[in-house]
Amino acid sequence: MLHLWWARRPLGACRAVLLGLLLPDPCDPLCPKGFIAKARNILPQVQGAVGPADEDLRRALLKFIADFSKWDLAAHRVYLEVARALVMEAHDQERPVVVDPFAGGGSIPHEALRLGCDTFASDLNPVACLILKVLLEDIPRYGPKLAEELRLVGADIKRSAENELADLYPKDPNSGTPIAYLWARTVHCESPNCGAEIPLIRSMWLSKKATRRRALRYRVVRLTGERPRVEFEVFEPKTEKEVPSGTMTRAKATCLCCGSLAQPTVLSPERVRAQLAAQRGGADAVFDNNGHRTGGARMLAVVVLHPREQGRQYRVPDDRDYLAVCRAQNRVMKILSEWERGGKQELCPVPDEPLPPIGTLGFRVQRYGMLNWGDLFTARQKAALCALGKFVNAQSGPALRRALACAFSRVAMSAMSCTRWNPTAEKMQHTFGRQALPIVWDFAEVVPTAEAPGNWQSGYELVSEVIEACPRMEVGQTQQADAADHPLPDDAAGVWFTDPPYYDAVPYADLSDFFFVWLKRVVPDGSLSTDPFDKQNRLTPKAREVVQDNSKMVNGAPKDRAFFESAMGRVFSEGRRVLKEGGIGSVVFAHKTTEGWEALLSGMIRGGWTITGSWPIATEMASRLRARESAALATSVHLICRPRPEEAGVGDWAAVLRELPKRVGDWMERLQAEGVRGADLVFACIGPALELYSRHATVESADGREVALGEYLAKVWEVVGRSALAQILGTAEARARNGAAGAVEEDARLTALFLWTLQSTNNELAGLDVEVEEEETADDEDNEADSSGGGPKGFTLVFDVVRRFAQPLGIDLPKWESRVIETKKGIVRLLPISERAKQLFGDDGAQAVAARLEREGVGTNPLQGMLFPDMQQAVPIRNPHRSRATGAGVGVLDENLAAAREATTLDRIHASMLLQAGGRTTALRTLLKAEQERGSDFVRLANALSALYPRGSEEKRLLDAMLLAVPR
Repeated sequence: MLHLWWARRPLGACRAVLLGLLLPDPCDPLCPKGFIAKARNILPQVQGAVGPADEDLRRALLKFIADFSKWDLAAHRVYLEVARALVMEAHDQERPVVVDPFAGGGSIPHEALRLGCDTFASDLNPVACLILKVLLEDIPRYGPKLAEELRLVGADIKRSAENELADLYPKDPNSGTPIAYLWARTVHCESPNCGAEIPLIRSMWLSKKATRRRALRYRVVRLTGERPRVEFEVFEPKTEKEVPSGTMTRAKATCLCCGSLAQPTVLSPERVRAQLAAQRGGADAVFDNNGHRTGGARMLAVVVLHPREQGRQYRVPDDRDYLAVCRAQNRVMKILSEWERGGKQELCPVPDEPLPPIGTLGFRVQRYGMLNWGDLFTARQKAALCALGKFVNAQSGPALRRALACAFSRVAMSAMSCTRWNPTAEKMQHTFGRQALPIVWDFAEVVPTAEAPGNWQSGYELVSEVIEACPRMEVGQTQQADAADHPLPDDAAGVWFTDPPYYDAVPYADLSDFFFVWLKRVVPDGSLSTDPFDKQNRLTPKAREVVQDNSKMVNGAPKDRAFFESAMGRVFSEGRRVLKEGGIGSVVFAHKTTEGWEALLSGMIRGGWTITGSWPIATEMASRLRARESAALATSVHLICRPRPEEAGVGDWAAVLRELPKRVGDWMERLQAEGVRGADLVFACIGPALELYSRHATVESADGREVALGEYLAKVWEVVGRSALAQILGTAEARARNGAAGAVEEDARLTALFLWTLQSTNNELAGLDVEVEEEETADDEDNEADSSGGGPKGFTLVFDVVRRFAQPLGIDLPKWESRVIETKKGIVRLLPISERAKQLFGDDGAQAVAARLEREGVGTNPLQGMLFPDMQQAVPIRNPHRSRATGAGVGVLDENLAAAREATTLDRIHASMLLQAGGRTTALRTLLKAEQERGSDFVRLANALSALYPRGSEEKRLLDAMLLAVPR
């Protein structure tokens, strides 16, 4: 609530992990006796009596940590006193120092202060440093007095802004007060017989409240000698079908005026982009000299509050609404003219800093003509923000100005042209719902002085509530610093706990520039408004930021994986240097690609750390966008690490490999008992496995070859995969592991491991088919899936995760492409059963195969020659012995074609499921009887897949129904 920061860790998780790092285990022989006595004495204040055994005390401490992680106990006086007393007793009555070199939004150092620790928080980013200053220094130092002053000054600024901006947001003649204006960017139809203006609208809904359903509908006006045009009206729909469809579907614009034709004109994403680029994004309306709108953005509706009517009301815009916008444009021109006449000695009042280059992760708007940060704002938004910034800048006292700056950032986040109107909640949704800045076709313009979410008052009230909610704490220490060149001396910290950048997942610096370009104008404050490492840089520091981003260069080389690993190695070396002998570290990671993991782990090991544990904590909402698109991690894995002793020797590769299966097996068993599933389980096993490797300075084979981390991690993935298959498929895979050929076919192993990895720890993802991620295509530039729901369905995983499992287990992925899986843009999709019907049964379909089964099906292989009929006809058999020089002999070998045609156990299971779906019970019984005669593989694999498919999926329903038909 204080200030947006991306991928910030939940406070409860940070509090729990910190207590785990700070408190000793009473079952450890080296646990101080004084701590055990203190814990037994004070824990009954928050729970019942503690049992006599050390194990009882351990359980009591774990229960305390779990209880204290709850939101409603975070500021509970007794829990705070108990936690702080335990921490002090564990550290000889001295406050331990907790260091976080990637402090970001401040979750970790804030919780360290809550627990009574001293904390040193640093970050390279000036926006993060502003947040840290307020959270860790200003709030503990001034407390409720700061909140009180903030409310008083905030109210004064509100009154001043209302007076200055009154003519830009006029009230309605009937005393109604506009709180938001709903706009659409526009392009023109390129049909030679039309040329009409196309408002770019995702949805015609205005309000979906059960008691107040409102939407837009339109009519086409055609006048002789003029282009056709669209006029809108607000109406109350009785059913969903009454609401017209929007004009935008995956960045394609449909002309409403051509709608009566058999084939309405549809503009391609390229043409939409070209027309908007000519308008510098098209967020502003265009007026003639008389103040009449002639093009540009179009106002769709005005959201109004009436003093005598309940709830939000909606009306179409009129000339007064456009006249206010025209006045705003003239005011911004005046502001810029005065700045130019002043010789441009100061910063331009409106941000003129460039947006990041095209291709930067998460950014799409540049391709639509928005090249500077100021292009993201309409003229009226610029005028309002300049006014608010002027009033904030006039205040005295650095702490107050920083708190006001946080409130200002909330307004800026709402007062820009990439916000949405949420018709369900009837409010504006700011653009940063994910770590990206996408184009938004129809946007909501909030009135910053009105009584509505996103206004100035809600900004300073929220910041005041944050200040009041914080318990009394010691003052922390913050500093802008490079994590790879830490300012603390040697042996300064007892705990080194950080949440580092996630490889290539979040462009922190580029995103934070959105706030930075305004904050340096609102609160120009020395180091927090400049790049201390590059005085020529007008934006936040980029060169030293530890992220993988090939679009940026450092010393002539791209910021690639090698850069990330090298920088992380320096960061972890610094962490090891500032940590006391015997100190402990923790590193959070929630990235789902193995490249990100390997780059991080390589840096840790290179920096001199030993990974000793790996704890997955459920921190992610399954409803978030990434979880809906693919198997994103539901947990954040907390790697526990300690400094590797200087005298650590060389490890024996054979000995490490001997220990690995038991270490992974034990950890998998423990985590599964705790409810950890799927990808979360995979990544959480990496930590314990790495202790075997990272406790040595190097690991060498018998011939003296140094074993690289990548080679060891491949073995870890193999062991995890084989252990998973052994659990999923039972003894047959155990036979395969011992050399029994053909025990479990490749496609069955691939499908089983795919579904096993897809399982969700929090169970909220189970049962959902997810769409193939199209994040890097123009088709996704409206940041929403096709409203028709016509995208490909199926369960998805990142290709690299699938590859890591497949290779060591002998699964040839290309062999199963388009048969079991489909790979596109780095995402592997498991083909749903419905998409395999034509592949298995050919053009004639399941009904024809069922008829043949019912007529001819006898013996142990009734499907022989029936499945893959199109493949048998389409692929010619060529003579492999003819000359390759002419190319005439290049073709498919007989044995390869035979293998491609051969139906596997999985194919036969899928065929049975499709027969079940088609209601061909006689044919299904024939097939199941033959499979029983063949052996147990069919039923065993079907039962395993039934346990793996998510509840509610069509595959599970068909499998369970088919299994009920198996003869007993």
